[in-house]
Amino acid sequence: MLMPYRPEPYVNFAESEPREKMLAALRDVRSQLGQTYPLRIGDQKIVTDNKIKSVMPANFETVVGHVSKASQDQAEQAIQTAAETFKTWSRVAPDIRAKILFKAAAIMRRRVYELSAWMCFEESKGWIEAYADTCEAIDFLDFYAREMIRLGGPQEVTPFPGEDNELRYIPLGVGVVIPPWNFPLAITTGMTSATIVTGNTCVLKPASTAPVVAAKMAEIFEEAGLPPGVLNFLPGSGGEIGDYIVEHPQTRFVAFTGSMEVGLGIYEKCGKVNKGQIWLKRAILEMGGKDCIVVDETADLDAAADGIVYSAFGFQGQKCSACSRLIAHQDIYDALLEKVEARAKKLTVGDTTNEENLFMGAVIDASAHKTILGYIEKGKQEGRTVLVDTPVPGGGYFVPPTIIADLDRNATISQEEIFGPVLAVIKAKDFDDALDIANGTIYGLTGALFSNDRFRLERARHEFHVGNLYFNRKCTGALVDVQPFGGFNMSGTDSKAGGRDYLMLFLQGKSVTEKL
Repeated sequence: MLMPYRPEPYVNFAESEPREKMLAALRDVRSQLGQTYPLRIGDQKIVTDNKIKSVMPANFETVVGHVSKASQDQAEQAIQTAAETFKTWSRVAPDIRAKILFKAAAIMRRRVYELSAWMCFEESKGWIEAYADTCEAIDFLDFYAREMIRLGGPQEVTPFPGEDNELRYIPLGVGVVIPPWNFPLAITTGMTSATIVTGNTCVLKPASTAPVVAAKMAEIFEEAGLPPGVLNFLPGSGGEIGDYIVEHPQTRFVAFTGSMEVGLGIYEKCGKVNKGQIWLKRAILEMGGKDCIVVDETADLDAAADGIVYSAFGFQGQKCSACSRLIAHQDIYDALLEKVEARAKKLTVGDTTNEENLFMGAVIDASAHKTILGYIEKGKQEGRTVLVDTPVPGGGYFVPPTIIADLDRNATISQEEIFGPVLAVIKAKDFDDALDIANGTIYGLTGALFSNDRFRLERARHEFHVGNLYFNRKCTGALVDVQPFGGFNMSGTDSKAGGRDYLMLFLQGKSVTEKL
């Protein structure tokens, strides 16, 4: 009998046992750097001449791994393999498919420190951020397995005399999964496991800045007993293979998490019916955000400052849910800003693979580094610098925590997604003004309100237009089946990953009637 689902618990790295286990894992992973990882198409493991070189963001002279890069011919092979495998995998009983996810979760649970350490090297995650990423991957596996068991049999319908009626959910076909680099295990595992547990087959194109962690996930599914051809691991460039597999007539759906620009391109491509295509493709999209925390004059300012700093600067602000805007009531604006600045000044920045448990690492690559610094320069022109240009280590793509205040609500850094450790601070005249500013972007992903006014909290439930709204806590850290995740407007299709409706996006209903 299955135990009820519960989110995986975190550890405290201030305690000696978790700290020593993490240090041992970091040493173990360091000894494995530079290995080569193959494509996985059916039962073939293919090492190609062209490879993606994954480097450490915190030490760009260090290679994490060399990952084989697929050609368009290999992309075609992967699609055909997935289509052929679908004929058998779609007929495997839902509870058997679920057992493979349970097994994968058990493997990840045993390897939790090792997998977390890989993310410290490849994505420069802090220890607790990496550990939480692994826990979320385990949660997706455990939760989606249980959900498939719930959805796997006949569903309830209204009885009708003289007939035997049933409704079942069946899989769609070949799914293309395109995950982001910022949650390289959690989101990659979530979208992949949802695809395969529902009876679909998968062509996985991981982010080119996070392919090694994705390769580790593919190895775990193989160890868990997933048959060849169900998950086809296909790293490569978006231009050469990404568009090809999205537009392919045998692709039934695309699950994507990433930037708005790329997501809109996928949405447009899925809307076109290509030659030989006999269905309307589904697009399951989680895109960007320009998330904010609103603080009114009744709030606990110390609690608000803690939530703001963690939300804005955790994992270098590289979360679609990160607090990119602080909207503060004019009566507490200066006092709150002082508290936020004081806390941000204490944050530690450096290589998270070293012995010290640092809060912030490096941003993901040279392109992100350049873009973020460009936004900071723009912010200096648009507002008042509160915290900027503090010293950071060399040898990596480090950006210090940055705070720019007194911004207009329509300023560039108040509107555009920066995806870095940059906090834009905006003053609101009153609560009406604060809500107007909060809703005044093209996005609608996450938001938070710190207030002790019950009527304002209730009003925000209806008028604060985001998919994930939090009261008196940070705006990051959604837990599987606790806070189903997904946003409105240009933040995507509100897919609600980790929710009880999510697997329905990967299924279709079939009604069968037999006359008695």
